[in-house]
Amino acid sequence: MCKWNKKPTEIQKRGWQGHLLFLIGMMLSRMLLRLRYIGQSNIPTGEKPYLVVANHQTMFDGLWIMGGIPQTQLKRFSCLAGSDLEKNFGLTGRVMFRVGKAIPIDREGNPIRGLILARRALQKGSIVMIHPEGTRTYDGKIGEIKNGAAYLAKKTGVPVIPVYIDGGYEAFSRYMPVPRPIDWKHLRRKKLTVEYGLPIYPSDYDSVDTVMEAISRVLLEKEEEAFKNKANACENPRRP
Repeated sequence: MCKWNKKPTEIQKRGWQGHLLFLIGMMLSRMLLRLRYIGQSNIPTGEKPYLVVANHQTMFDGLWIMGGIPQTQLKRFSCLAGSDLEKNFGLTGRVMFRVGKAIPIDREGNPIRGLILARRALQKGSIVMIHPEGTRTYDGKIGEIKNGAAYLAKKTGVPVIPVYIDGGYEAFSRYMPVPRPIDWKHLRRKKLTVEYGLPIYPSDYDSVDTVMEAISRVLLEKEEEAFKNKANACENPRRP
């Protein structure tokens, strides 16, 4: 029987299995979804660490975000993930725990150890992704944003890349036992957009709270824009 991780308190290793699963996951995503990336020029280049802060729509968010960053950076990419993901969410949870090279965090108890591991990873040059909501959306909208991401940014000084995912909820919400990438009513693949925003530099802000406000503002503005676009599309269905 395959052992998917070491201990629930240690950073996971992706290994060849994780790399293979990533390639398969991205191949299927591109085949079954109308996947589009925006703002990739905002992603830092080179070997410098940065923090990815994204809204949380599905268990595949990390996979899709990884698919848009430079391939040379993939080996440094880790995802802060609930330590229960590997045990309580079936095969999908175990796969994503490995693919995301998870940094386990205790969502129900004390999250400090997970944040310390993430801080150390950033200080060693890693790229770390975090969902500041802490859990997947219940209704497609961004939930309460917690300050863990802002804490990490302020403590390490690394830039924050806000990422907004649109369309994931429609393709694989928390209420779906399996993904539903096809809109059978209109016989077409569903849209999925991953947008990388302009970097937020924590040195420009005087506290964790003001960094958190900046992150929240960007994500909520992207959400508002996405909902407006969907409303316009419904009113003008013939428009491209």
